[in-house]
Amino acid sequence: MKYQVGDKITVLLTNEDGKVVEIMNEKMVMIEVKGVRFPAYMDQIDFPYFKMFTEKREAAKKKVYIDQVRKEKATIKPREGDGIVLSFFPVYSKDVFDDDVVEKFKIRLLNQTETAYTFNYNLMIGGESHFQLKNTVEPLSDFYLHDVDFEELSDSPRFDFEFGLKEPDKRKAPYFEVSLKLKGKQIFKKIEEIQLKNEPTFSYLLFDTYPNKVEEEKVDLSMLGNAGFRVYDASRVRENLESARTVVDLHVEKLTDSWKHLTNFEILTLQLKTFEKYYDLAVAHRQPVFTIIHGVGTGKLKDEIHDILRLKKEVKSFVNQYNPLYGYGATEIYFQY
Repeated sequence: MKYQVGDKITVLLTNEDGKVVEIMNEKMVMIEVKGVRFPAYMDQIDFPYFKMFTEKREAAKKKVYIDQVRKEKATIKPREGDGIVLSFFPVYSKDVFDDDVVEKFKIRLLNQTETAYTFNYNLMIGGESHFQLKNTVEPLSDFYLHDVDFEELSDSPRFDFEFGLKEPDKRKAPYFEVSLKLKGKQIFKKIEEIQLKNEPTFSYLLFDTYPNKVEEEKVDLSMLGNAGFRVYDASRVRENLESARTVVDLHVEKLTDSWKHLTNFEILTLQLKTFEKYYDLAVAHRQPVFTIIHGVGTGKLKDEIHDILRLKKEVKSFVNQYNPLYGYGATEIYFQY
């Protein structure tokens, strides 16, 4: 191996000095230049000895007194980029034909700003969480997150971030959510692009500027009251709600007297609206248990209600089992708050 960790190097393209901090594979190393780490091919760097022996040495300058120096405008060196970037570094292996194939990706978070951010990171694959991390990315630096197998990225991965300022600022938003969703076709295209350009990584910009705090619009409650609206104290909202029920019977004859002319679709719609109404009241009154009587019949109403319950975050569990009062025609719902 030509290089070892700790070796001093020179970047051929920019003529900047740095050092080797990690051996990544036979062709690439991780280098650090001016406090910033990034991967580089070995043919893009060299030892600094050739530069030291070939560069021209400047002759000693004569002493110049302060009143002889010509005044110039100060120049600010621009940064190479802005914002927070998610970088993908492919790691290659050989297949049976001795061709390079991508085995996995090293995922890094690059902070190209002069601000430190905290972040909560969650990788979702196939609708399930595969990796979570909480940490801080410092200014003008990068943060290694983890490795992801190439096969996993073909299943529409989603990279979820919640950023915050390490040093809180009252003028800035308390947090900022960013999500990057990729498709397998996009990843294949990116790999082809970097291979053609002989580049080591591809990246996506998560955000360029952290947002300011959004001022909430305050409503003048006295104006609402003068306009005829009822204004309630939020802490006493339950006192103004309709009474909840622990058991609701959805048989149509219990809901309306004139039901014989209704179609099956109209009956089902009425039953589901009634269910939603008393479900919301049960949650508002923070009931621990709620029983809905749907009958046996064809099972259409029961199935519709169960599909709705599966999407409700307040539902801890529900069960349709034999009940001495209702047989198999009722579902018991248990809440969590």
